[in-house]
Amino acid sequence: MAYHSLEACLLDLEKTGQLVRIKEEVDPYLEMATLHHRVYEAGGPALLFENVKGSRFRAASNIFGTLDRSKFIFRDSLAQMQMLINLKNDPVAALKTPFQHLGALFTAFIALPLKNPINKPVLYQEISIQDIPQIQHWPMDGGVFVTLPQVYTEDIDAPGIMKSNLGMYRIQLSGNDYVPNKEIGLHYQLHRGIGVHQTKANKKGKALKVSIFVGGPPSHTVSAVMPLPEGLSEMTFAGALGRRRFRYTYKDGHAVSTDADFVITGEVMPGENKPEGPFGDHLGYYSLAHPFPLMRVHKVYARKNAIWPFTVVGRPPQEDTSFGQLIHEITGSAIPKEIPGVKEVHAVDAAGVHPLLLAIGSERYTPYLPTKQPAELLTIANHILGTGQLSLAKFLFITADELNKLTTHNEAIFLQYILERLHTDRDVHFHTNTTMDTLDYSGTGLNTGSKVVFAAYGHPIRTLAGELPEALKEISAWADCRMIMPGVAAFQTKPYVDEQTTLEEVKRINEILTQKTGPSFGVPLLIWCDDASFTAQSIKNFLWIAFTRTNPSHDIYGIDEFYAHKHWGSVGPIILDARIKPHHAPAVVLDPVMIKKTDRFFDAGGCLAGII
Repeated sequence: MAYHSLEACLLDLEKTGQLVRIKEEVDPYLEMATLHHRVYEAGGPALLFENVKGSRFRAASNIFGTLDRSKFIFRDSLAQMQMLINLKNDPVAALKTPFQHLGALFTAFIALPLKNPINKPVLYQEISIQDIPQIQHWPMDGGVFVTLPQVYTEDIDAPGIMKSNLGMYRIQLSGNDYVPNKEIGLHYQLHRGIGVHQTKANKKGKALKVSIFVGGPPSHTVSAVMPLPEGLSEMTFAGALGRRRFRYTYKDGHAVSTDADFVITGEVMPGENKPEGPFGDHLGYYSLAHPFPLMRVHKVYARKNAIWPFTVVGRPPQEDTSFGQLIHEITGSAIPKEIPGVKEVHAVDAAGVHPLLLAIGSERYTPYLPTKQPAELLTIANHILGTGQLSLAKFLFITADELNKLTTHNEAIFLQYILERLHTDRDVHFHTNTTMDTLDYSGTGLNTGSKVVFAAYGHPIRTLAGELPEALKEISAWADCRMIMPGVAAFQTKPYVDEQTTLEEVKRINEILTQKTGPSFGVPLLIWCDDASFTAQSIKNFLWIAFTRTNPSHDIYGIDEFYAHKHWGSVGPIILDARIKPHHAPAVVLDPVMIKKTDRFFDAGGCLAGII
């Protein structure tokens, strides 16, 4: 269905019982976000806040709260979008079967952006930043943030919409040292197109013009987060996905999405930064305050009866999980075609996406040799870690499966398959002193840390233990030790103090386990944590704790570990020290006062308006 506005989409959701109107006044300071969080956790509907305290504008959230709802919104275009992505990767297919691909080619044609339409709804009124709903999501946030922005920039050397970049980069509207209504913060991370544009503008000593679109047809929001193939415009994608051409114009030299609900225009000057953050982010921790580009506000526009869309991120899963699922629905076949030998890749949402990547590749280099060991898999791993946002992966587990029965989307089964085959003395490969996700504070500094590849292939070398082995029961005398799943156990000791104390503790663990474990030991992975009960409670807890709180080069140890010709290995189990360190960012936690305050929206059975 072609939605011409955000409101048209919301009305469609309401007709089908997928949206609830909140007519009572709700406070944008923590209360709206808390209500959203509770509704999302219950698998509830989209929310339309009709009475936002301190603002004349309405707000909407949880629009993409489930994959089913996201697929409903784009029900008329998903199949053709999948075909378009396939054509981008295999254009010869269109020549071989032109009539079969005619629909996709027509979709591509009508997706071309449409400049300067007669109707310009978003220019209906000029407002100030303070008129926007001032939504603060988490107690320790540094101010008010835009969480569903579409940030538009153009290449100063090749201006125009077809060479532009549209990305979803966090925007701080207030707080810190920002001059109210005149300055806002622009946070973007590694491997983002806007960085290329700013670099070019800086070299010429010129301002980078930035336009922030908020709202509009839902296809515009999704296009801002799509990892599109090289050369495919986000605006073209938005038009194709929404079955409506992306409409735009220019105002005072700034690009304006005329179908948006709000547009903020401004400039980023070379070398102008201010502290941005903290912000409760999608890894489940606060990203702390750091210098990021300062955007000088030029003008702010809003359409008549504009609606401010927002989401709430935090420990996954959250609403942005549906974005990832929708992206996989559309582009699932793209990565295997982009990286030779790759059959499947899965960035694990429960681990915060970038910290943990699972992959299935091919192993075809030496079929004539009787010994099966990783070879092509290592080439593929290097390719993965050099490809776009996949390069932000911190832990990469990769294997091959000739029978095509394995999937990366069952994390527990996949990890068990790896652990059954993992040679701890051979199959662990570190990348030290490298870049990592901006939001990951397990490393040695902002954007810096390490990566590790676990590449396992061949016949099983061990049977994974489902119960705590006798050797680990000896640890239990001074540490709470619990099984998480076959092959993986958690153990809890005293909190982390410093590196030297940790090395002394590792030595003590080695004294107990070195003679009692070995290459075939049934628990090859031990998670050292602050709360063994919580870590072992669920696979999701394990994934979150183990992979968001570890820096591979600093926090991986082994029983009877060794170095041979610069290669690290261990004879016995591998230990991940996933305890909280002094440099880690605090985890996000809902305010109990706000939880109690939002109880008024739920009945005794926990239902909102009888729908949840």
